[in-house]
Amino acid sequence: MNDVSNQFREAIREAGLSPPDYFEYGRIQRFPGKGKSNNNKAGWCMLFDDGLAGCFGDWSTGFSRIWHANNFTPLSQPEASSIIKVKAARLRAEKRIILLQTEAAKRAASILDSSIPSSHNHPYLIRKQIMPFGIKEYKEALVLPLQDFSGNLTSLQFIDMDGNKRLLKGGRKKGSFVHVAGSADEPELVIICEGWATGCTLASENNGALVLAAIDAGNLDVVAIDARDKWPFTELLVAGDDDRLVPGNPGATKARIAASLSSARLTLPNWPEDAPDTLTDFNDLACWLNRGSL
Repeated sequence: MNDVSNQFREAIREAGLSPPDYFEYGRIQRFPGKGKSNNNKAGWCMLFDDGLAGCFGDWSTGFSRIWHANNFTPLSQPEASSIIKVKAARLRAEKRIILLQTEAAKRAASILDSSIPSSHNHPYLIRKQIMPFGIKEYKEALVLPLQDFSGNLTSLQFIDMDGNKRLLKGGRKKGSFVHVAGSADEPELVIICEGWATGCTLASENNGALVLAAIDAGNLDVVAIDARDKWPFTELLVAGDDDRLVPGNPGATKARIAASLSSARLTLPNWPEDAPDTLTDFNDLACWLNRGSL
């Protein structure tokens, strides 16, 4: 695979582009367009997960190319039959996932129809010191609608009185988000964060901003990239968590990656010297500062 990666990287360089230092098989990766600064992400590439081919290009110029490895050789009949079976099984699995996600979206719509506007006295809202921002309640749990950038309802997240969170079974999370606050019609600033409570805090502190909660760190990059594609000239800000006590700090690490891939600015909580290390996000910081001022 290393030889294939080197071949792919050299092909991108020969086209006048600067490829990334490493490749994530099967995923689109962004890098500066031809002659652009490091902050530009018009260049793109994908090395297919079969290790035999890939594609790359530059969105700023419209250039694109399909690439095949030098060591590509015709497959034998048994090899070809095996690959066909694997791809057929993968296709069946993908269709099954789509079916489950479609059914989950229907259940989500039904649950939302049966929900009531959230009370400001919900224990989670009080503990997090946030407003409900139009969120509803279902069986004493806050119910947060997840949607995609086409406006389709994809799933739900439930938060009970003790702050325990769960997603609707079978619902689509990847690329989905909770629209916390702000208008999606030509926004001047889009803020993307992990959790909904963090989004509520950021919305209160950034009046008029469009705030989207990606649910977790692993979904930040997909939501941020899709947001950049939807609003190519809008200021985009990734507000990451700071998981200081977790090895590798996944919150900050994933936020940096999301910001880089989407040409967004990055912000992390600015901790006072006496702030406990257990605090991780902007909501934690706001709550701690408010309590400290009492």
